[in-house]
Amino acid sequence: MSATSISNFNSSIFVLTGFPGLEGNYLWLSIPFSSIYTMVFLGNCMVLHVIRTEPSLHQPMFYFLAMLALTDLCMGLSTVHTVLGILWGLIQEISLDSCIAQSYFIHGLSFMESSVLLAMAFDRYIAICDPLRYSSILTNDKIMKIWMAILGRSSLLIPPVIIRLKFLSYCRPHILSHSFCLHQDLIRMACSDIRFNSIYGLALVISNLLLDAVLILVSYIMILHTVLGIASQEERIKSLQTCVSHICAVLVFYIPIIGLTMVHRFGKHLSPLVHVLMGSIYILFPPLMNPIIYSIKTQQIRRRIQRLCYLNVA
Repeated sequence: MSATSISNFNSSIFVLTGFPGLEGNYLWLSIPFSSIYTMVFLGNCMVLHVIRTEPSLHQPMFYFLAMLALTDLCMGLSTVHTVLGILWGLIQEISLDSCIAQSYFIHGLSFMESSVLLAMAFDRYIAICDPLRYSSILTNDKIMKIWMAILGRSSLLIPPVIIRLKFLSYCRPHILSHSFCLHQDLIRMACSDIRFNSIYGLALVISNLLLDAVLILVSYIMILHTVLGIASQEERIKSLQTCVSHICAVLVFYIPIIGLTMVHRFGKHLSPLVHVLMGSIYILFPPLMNPIIYSIKTQQIRRRIQRLCYLNVA
């Protein structure tokens, strides 16, 4: 191996992967991606504005929705500079420190979104299974404590595995699989002992994403059991309709994660473009779809947005 290659491998600069084979079309690709990021920012800001300014939406369900919108907004902000930077020809490389910081925010925000979805499932469980105690259980004080617990869980458990990335030796080619940084991408290039990162990272996934998914499933089993016990078919349908938006949000979040995991695990023979597209879906699909889902399926949000649009047109 040449001295130049060794120097490159030991440097702290990593090459971001855009869309392999489509380099000549980056300018055209930047148009839909810029539109998607614009919709992510406008959609989530609209949801936050509506919940903040509409007194009738100052309820636990909508406080949790505001947490979800804030998380999605931050996810967009954490990746926009590298994704659009590549398509606009502004950047091609990223330093190790910047890469570690970005991976911290991406993984932390993923855990945060999972935790918020679990809190929203708990909200639906209380509203349907114990409606008489709903307001006494989910007080503003308890909602604030839940939010602080989500922040702590999402931000304090990750640093041990992320900080250690700084002290690994990266002797393999510094070419990332995506247009942003992920923990699994960095340890793939390390030639140091990565057992701690692998074991701790797996434990984080199990104790956060997997556990949350199981608890959400259990909550809906209990909700379904309660709903089936309601005598009136009209009331059963009405109760289940209040869960449709949340179920859609859960699917929108977990399906891309499962898809990206499968591609990383079993898709080594696939085109690099497939890896990039799955990574982009994982990052952008939930922040894009959640405001749309809740704007269409939640009557109070939809009416308030319509009123805002009519006022602006007038």
